[in-house]
Amino acid sequence: MNKMFLFYATIVLLMMSSCSVNNKPANDAPSFDEVLTSRRSVRSYDGSRKISEKEVRELLTAVQEAPSWANEQPTKYYVAISDEKLTAVQDMVGGNKERIKDAPVLIVSTYERGKSGFFQGKQTNEVGDGWGAYDNGLSNCYLILKARAMGFDTLIMGMRDADPLRELFAIPENETIMAVISLGYRASEPNRPSRRPLDDIVKFF
Repeated sequence: MNKMFLFYATIVLLMMSSCSVNNKPANDAPSFDEVLTSRRSVRSYDGSRKISEKEVRELLTAVQEAPSWANEQPTKYYVAISDEKLTAVQDMVGGNKERIKDAPVLIVSTYERGKSGFFQGKQTNEVGDGWGAYDNGLSNCYLILKARAMGFDTLIMGMRDADPLRELFAIPENETIMAVISLGYRASEPNRPSRRPLDDIVKFF
């Protein structure tokens, strides 16, 4: 009886061990909290480390999971990854040029007007096309968090020259250019700016 008990107990332990191993996340995969707390707006990049088009495609495929008004998906991305386009975009981000000069990828983020916030062509509420900007922000949030989960770093730049960017990438007139986002690897560990007390931004009723 004791031998039989030990036999079955061993089988159960082996099965539990197998389940534990199979369900354990990869050692190098950060938790969601680690992604949140390690993400920074990075202003200095390691120029020796590149990012492939395949990796950018993986990143932006994940970004497509971001929510949007009625699933309109108004956000569009224009990716500068060639030396020619990178150099051109660097001249269109104002004072951030030196900060992102070693970033291997620069991404222009836009949204199509007249989609989010509209129903059958009519503005649904007073926010109107502001919902397009809102959805664009959601998509960009997915982008910077997924980038961090992949080991990359980002900087969202509102300082950008819209007209030259529109011409460089042949961006349609019905799209509003919101930001340029740098993508690369941090050259050093950036500081964490302090956050406001929670009660300054949250009210419970």
